[in-house]
Amino acid sequence: MATQVVFMVAKCVGLMIIVIGGIITLLQGNYGSFYNLESAFADTKLGISTIGMALYQCLWSYAGWYNLNNVTEEVKRPEVNLPRALMIAIPMVTILYLLVNVSYLVVMTPAEMISSSAVAVTWGNKVLGGWGWVMSVAAAFSAFGSLNGSFFSGGRVCYVAAREGHMPDILAMAHMRRLTPSPALIFNTLIALIVLIPGDFQAIVNFFSFTGWFFYGVTVSGLLYLKIKKPEIPRTITVPIIIPILVLLAAVFLVLAPIIDDPQIEYLYVTLFMLSGIVIYIPFIHFKLFPGLLNKLTVFLQLFLEVAPTAKNL
Repeated sequence: MATQVVFMVAKCVGLMIIVIGGIITLLQGNYGSFYNLESAFADTKLGISTIGMALYQCLWSYAGWYNLNNVTEEVKRPEVNLPRALMIAIPMVTILYLLVNVSYLVVMTPAEMISSSAVAVTWGNKVLGGWGWVMSVAAAFSAFGSLNGSFFSGGRVCYVAAREGHMPDILAMAHMRRLTPSPALIFNTLIALIVLIPGDFQAIVNFFSFTGWFFYGVTVSGLLYLKIKKPEIPRTITVPIIIPILVLLAAVFLVLAPIIDDPQIEYLYVTLFMLSGIVIYIPFIHFKLFPGLLNKLTVFLQLFLEVAPTAKNL
């Protein structure tokens, strides 16, 4: 976690440089595109599908919020620290990102922002001049910090799913010396590498968001069912029922929006890929077909990776 804190601080420093640079530029009387925001939306199309796509790209920037939920077992006093972290971090990040975007609009035109492969680096070259490389380093630190956080939390999802019997047993094992769920981490990395094959980052975000919000909707539907049908169940953390209702409505919109105006065949492929999990789950996990083959594979991987079943949660 110390590594994550270091890169988080580096990311925040980079963002503050952008915010301060934008404030100084404004004080110098240079308003850029921020002076006339209507021009920023020139030659754009308005539709349900385009709004959904825009929200995918926007919400991706805030996608770190769910990582904390995935590692609840790693958090001390989650009933206190989880709500506190969400209530502090999400508003803070929202305000910081809004100020960063104001700085971008002050310094760059919308065309420059769209054509730039790394907006922060382009901003740094225009504002910092010879010191523009600082933003390149900050962007690299930000990317690594995000990767580290996703790596840490994603592995725990596979680990817990396997521990509950929803995935192969090998993924519920931990390294005998380092006490990390290394099989789950390796599996998560392999899946991530497969997802990167298309190479188009925007397409990856769109398809991942489509899938993610579908499962967010399913999860929140389960929460609403339990709150209504089984209110007597003890709960460590509770929220007003209006919050999951709003999240469910948002999830339904974000899943349907990209396929209403301009449906693309790729979303059918994504849906079929999700359904393919049922084909694997039912025979191999639920009915445990071919147990001899799976047991041999589990033993081989257990010896090769030096892992063992965990006696308690990691």
